[in-house]
Amino acid sequence: MDAASRRAELERLSAEWGSCTRCPLSEGRTQVVVGSGDPDADLMFVGEAPGFHEDKQGVPFVGQAGKLLETLLGEIGLSRQAVYIANVIKCRPPGNRDPLPNEIEACEGYLFSQVELIQPKVICTLGNFATKLLTGRPEGITRVHGHPQERRIGSVDVQLFPIYHPAAALYTPAMMNTLREDFSRLPALMSPSAEPPPAPAEPVPAAAPEPVPVGVGADAEPAQLGLF
Repeated sequence: MDAASRRAELERLSAEWGSCTRCPLSEGRTQVVVGSGDPDADLMFVGEAPGFHEDKQGVPFVGQAGKLLETLLGEIGLSRQAVYIANVIKCRPPGNRDPLPNEIEACEGYLFSQVELIQPKVICTLGNFATKLLTGRPEGITRVHGHPQERRIGSVDVQLFPIYHPAAALYTPAMMNTLREDFSRLPALMSPSAEPPPAPAEPVPAAAPEPVPVGVGADAEPAQLGLF
């Protein structure tokens, strides 16, 4: 399937999914936030859930975390137009709380369909929720970030690359260096002939993060994102 056909199919699916009532989140949303970017992308990002601005605009990662994501992409020679961006769940949770297990279960089929259609080479999972869903394992992002994993999602073989959610750096500026280091490995993952930077040291459990203010956005100004 070529890029034009993929784009047409994504648009068809977006219209179809826009009337979803599989879980109670449908009652409070402004619109379903399906995803955005290049339907022929080799690199796909998967975050957690739409925030306030995403719910209004219908586009993922348009808040502060989205701007930081664009900056990090620019530093490795990419733009958001060259990748595809989606979330684990497509509707904003009330008060930007964490997604509930039943909400993830109701919505995960949409994400898997996107992966099957786009067929990226690399999927970056941003934070705990996306990482645990797509790895199928309980280890959190602190233990696995920066370490690629070969995974099969549906019929698609991908390199899964967990990294911290960009919002982590909004609340913990020191995290920016870690994000930059992990992003620097992406070009080599997308082009296996390139020499990759060294992987992070063997991961160790992190200290408990500082409390994050509640109710300020699931992407743009996240509340309880499961960032660490």
